[in-house]
Amino acid sequence: MAVIKIPTNFNIDLEFEVPEFFRRILALVIDTILLIFYFKISFAVLISMARNMNEGIEDNLQNLHWTYIFMVMGPIFFYHIIMEILLNGQSVGKKIMQLRVVNENGGRASISQLFIRWMLRDVWFVMILLMGLNKDYMGEKTEAVLLILAVVGFFIADIILVVSSKKGQRIGDLLAKTIIIRTQTKGDIEDTVFIEVADSYVPSYPQIMQLSDRDINSIKSILETARKRGDYAMAESAAAKIKAHLNIETNMAAFDFLDVLLKDYNYLSTN
Repeated sequence: MAVIKIPTNFNIDLEFEVPEFFRRILALVIDTILLIFYFKISFAVLISMARNMNEGIEDNLQNLHWTYIFMVMGPIFFYHIIMEILLNGQSVGKKIMQLRVVNENGGRASISQLFIRWMLRDVWFVMILLMGLNKDYMGEKTEAVLLILAVVGFFIADIILVVSSKKGQRIGDLLAKTIIIRTQTKGDIEDTVFIEVADSYVPSYPQIMQLSDRDINSIKSILETARKRGDYAMAESAAAKIKAHLNIETNMAAFDFLDVLLKDYNYLSTN
């Protein structure tokens, strides 16, 4: 399995596993199956509503036009962007296949980054899928087939980009500066850099606020990677560079020191 090495500001490379291509395809298949099921169920509910109204079913469907858009089209159209924002870079399919979208620094992808990658594929894929399903329901089989072929074309273009890209990025990822990584086990990569800190907490190193968001993401990633590997030298190296950069003098153990820095950051950034 390929590994991405991401340099941090502390001259320590973080390693993330690039998922096998079949995992990405299966994640997309799972999401697509969910969308199809939702479409069939919501469309059936809409037809039932139209039949229970007084006028003819075709007139009722016209009257329910906006209901159709909001109840059927809306959730499907915005599925990927909403799920990835709420689940920190994961859709249902990605969660099942242990995948996550992160930024190129290994930290949490921003809403703008998720929006860019969504606009540069998912939105068009879902739109064409919806149109194809709608044509199929209306009995327009030829048009439905053509739209399905267009979806296949999207797949082929993405496959070529993912395979040829060093980090497994499609065009949306390249422009959004995101990558897809394997999470492996639940909790390997935390949802955010934030840690719950008591209101009575007293920060030890206010100098931590001199560091950037990228630095904080790097500290957390280094700490978690070092703990996972039992690599004290990695933690000690990062701690030493931070102490020198922030002019901090302490004999605290490296793991404890990095923990305190994260707690300090969380307290000071929210108070």
